This record gives sequence, C-alpha cells and structure tokens, in this order.
Amino acid sequence: MTDLLDRARGALHAQPFSMLLGAELTHVGNNELTLCLPIRDELRQQHGFVHGGVISYLADNALTFAGALSLGPKVVTGEYKINYLRPAMNGMLLARASVVHAGRHQATCQCSVYAVDGNREKLVAVAQGTVNRIGENEGDVPGGRE
Repeated sequence: MTDLLDRARGALHAQPFSMLLGAELTHVGNNELTLCLPIRDELRQQHGFVHGGVISYLADNALTFAGALSLGPKVVTGEYKINYLRPAMNGMLLARASVVHAGRHQATCQCSVYAVDGNREKLVAVAQGTVNRIGENEGDVPGGRE
C-alpha cells in the first residue's frame, strides 16, 4: 500500500491547484482514500464558513482519485453531485471517497466530507459522481474528454 500511496501523492502534487490549496492524501486503500485540507482564513466566505467551492473541489478530487484506484491513473470526473449539509468552520476538512461500482471505462464513486475539529467529526457534505477512464484514443472511451 505504501507504493500506491506514494504514487497517488505524486499525482496530487502534480496538480498546481491542489498544492495552492494545501491538500494532502493521508490514506489510500484498495477501493477508498482520504484527502485532507487544513481550514484557513483564505478558504472562507463572507460569513466565516469554508467556501462551498473549496468543499466541492475536495469532494471532486477525492471522487476522481477513488475512481483511479479501479480504472488506473488516467481518469477525469464525468459528473458529480454534491449536497451541503452544514457549514464547515474550523480544523481540517477530510474527504473520504470510495468506489461503489467500476466497469472497464467508468466508475461510480461516493464521498463524505467532514470538518474535523479536535476529536469531533461533523459531516458537512456528501457527493456522488462518475469517473471516466481516458485513453490514447479518447474517441474510443465513453465520456472521454481533453
């Protein structure tokens, strides 16, 4: 598993936007992973809550990384839906994503996003999405895009 975690971290570190936000992969298993992001003032909206776009980014990226566990490293998000349940305010955001079903070219994944403050976890959002494999000839892959 260490090799898989190292490769996944390498892919995350190759994403400039993820590095700008400060995201880190903390766990990778066979069909699930955990992506974290420390909450800081620059990620808040005008009411002091973490901006919904930040939570959405974290869910999207966790879904895609989860899909890559089944489909291989060349994947993109085809679509996803997110439900915001409560505001995130302090601590760390934790996105736990897993594969629900995977075929040859796409995987359906789910993600729960938590705000962790001390030893308290609060569920702040849930998401589900479809992750598509992309290949050398994207026209052969349903949902493939550049």
